Amino acid sequence: MDRLKALRSGRPASYPDNAIYAQFAAERCNLTFRDHDGGTGLVFSVSNATRTAFFGAGKCPAYPQNDSTSAYLATDKYFANRILSELQIPNLGGEYFFLHDRFRSLRTPGHERLDALDYLKRLGGQCFVKPLTGSRGDFAQRIDSPAALQSYIEDVQRYHDAIIIQEIADGTEYRVFVQDDAVVYCTRKTVPQLRGDGVSTVAELLGRMDDLLAGKGTSIAAKARWLPPGLSLEKVPAKGETIALPGRANLSAGGTMTLVDPRDRNAAFSLAIKATRALGLRLAGVDLFATESEGRSDYRVIELNSNPSVRFLEDISRTDLLEKIWRGTFAFLGLIDD
Repeated sequence: MDRLKALRSGRPASYPDNAIYAQFAAERCNLTFRDHDGGTGLVFSVSNATRTAFFGAGKCPAYPQNDSTSAYLATDKYFANRILSELQIPNLGGEYFFLHDRFRSLRTPGHERLDALDYLKRLGGQCFVKPLTGSRGDFAQRIDSPAALQSYIEDVQRYHDAIIIQEIADGTEYRVFVQDDAVVYCTRKTVPQLRGDGVSTVAELLGRMDDLLAGKGTSIAAKARWLPPGLSLEKVPAKGETIALPGRANLSAGGTMTLVDPRDRNAAFSLAIKATRALGLRLAGVDLFATESEGRSDYRVIELNSNPSVRFLEDISRTDLLEKIWRGTFAFLGLIDD
């Protein structure tokens, strides 16, 4: 962990996590790391004595063992769920809708903005909606009325082209990190919470959270309308009082993770591996919902992430797992032996 801290030291806060982890693992594997963009970490390489592999940061996938087709199928939540359903792998389903008229003549009817309102009615007036190819919990939220959906569409269409609408699902959320048909680790995800100070209103506490989220490119709390029903923005929570904010549980949106296995780990891990294989991926962060019924746990796939963040492992000082993940990548590229 000291070496990881040293690699971060002196670098800007914007320096990409994956570049730091690649350098850390490269040193452990006796490989050479080079930054090719003036110290930004946006373009870097890892080399052995005979070959060099280049990587990009930002939206560039960190894991070359996933081919582009498989990675895109996982990114498109509708495509992914259709494939999972075809193979009888339980998932959250849903329908997709476009937010702009361009290319309308090139697509089948039934997937326009007005159709989204009709679909909301079919779901009983409540749903969960998120961008079709979004990530990091951006604009992922519950909707409870046609007016709320119309307002949501006005907000999200500035940043995304399409959305997926699903039935609301409740349960415990897990992320299972799968690499080469094996589970590397599993976390339980918890929704963000406001913590009262006995002085600030809910609106003021949300404002501070918004300030933290805005610079990360993630939709802010107030815009996401993720407040619990009946909660007043003028309420002053007592010092130490916590208020869970339902909806997205992503770290980037203020959620937390705990390294823990599900109650029925064999069933959960088997489902995660099966879903990863179904999309043709070699590495994925598989998000699952677990619901308890009559003493048993039932799992459904929320989505698959072909480019999952692993910052959590640094936060809990599990550099051994960071090294394991990148060793797998280096082995795939032929930079080291398995």
